[in-house]
Amino acid sequence: MNKKIILIVGGTGSFGSSVVKRLLEKKNNYSEIRIFSRDEKKQDDFRRTLNTKKVKFFLGDVRDLGSVMNACQDVDYIFHAAALKQVPSCEFYPMEAIKTNVIGTSNVITAASRNGVKKVVFLSTDKAVYPINTMGMTKALMEKIVISKSLHKNTKTIFCITRYGNVMGSRGSVIPLMINQIRSNKPISLTNPKMTRFMMSMDEALDLVDYALKNARNGEIFIKKSVSCSIGELIIALKKIYKKPNHPINEIGYRHGEKQHECLMSFEERKKSEDKGDFYVIKPDIRDLNYDKFYLKGNTQNKDSTDYTSENTTKISGKNLIKKINSTFSNFE
Repeated sequence: MNKKIILIVGGTGSFGSSVVKRLLEKKNNYSEIRIFSRDEKKQDDFRRTLNTKKVKFFLGDVRDLGSVMNACQDVDYIFHAAALKQVPSCEFYPMEAIKTNVIGTSNVITAASRNGVKKVVFLSTDKAVYPINTMGMTKALMEKIVISKSLHKNTKTIFCITRYGNVMGSRGSVIPLMINQIRSNKPISLTNPKMTRFMMSMDEALDLVDYALKNARNGEIFIKKSVSCSIGELIIALKKIYKKPNHPINEIGYRHGEKQHECLMSFEERKKSEDKGDFYVIKPDIRDLNYDKFYLKGNTQNKDSTDYTSENTTKISGKNLIKKINSTFSNFE
């Protein structure tokens, strides 16, 4: 992949900024890295931070096909990370989530196909599995749109999906919120101590998209195996890190649109998945567009499987959890 052009759609967010820094460390892999986003302030800040001519900034909105088309010219690979991600925002403004997460995805697919992009990696979320909130529903629909494109043979572009659990330190994730509450001497907000969440570092998230970029075939969903912890154990670990064993807790109960345990792969998906060591790959149903095959033929393989959730994956606590937190947040005060 030497001397290629890569585009990060939504490139000023947590993922985008991290993947750009990793790409810059791999010298000579790309002749140009493009960042497409609608926030000119973030772009200007990031431009000054990077201070390199190798990174080009494209101002535009993923909802606007024209601006996406412009950014995709001569591009070889795309990471699509633009999305409305916060659950409350999507609950209050569902049509805005549809415009960005669904229509925006369709625009990227169209622009990539028309510009002859080789491969596009779309970023999804565990909330797309058995979705109970608008954010999860729009991400699930995003996945369906990407997979449906693999049924059509009128493009040479490969479209694939990476599905994440909680990325530690990313915008809107739980650990920065709790750290801020501890530093501000405010009570830690506790939903339910037995609630579990996947704990993936940003490096692990980048490993996932890198693996997908190198190995994906059309319509595949990639999942990285991830450890998890309970919210109760997470609070205990943060108290130990900050040496505040008696820091107060405010038990607020379940928030709207929140699950007890997150799910990265459904029972049905696991039946058609392949175990790749550190990763799972969910294969798409790409027989063809003959509707009779969907009504008259099914999968006769009786493969035992379960959901892959934050409850039944490997759990960490105590010293192992503290070590993982410290590896992600290196500047505790």
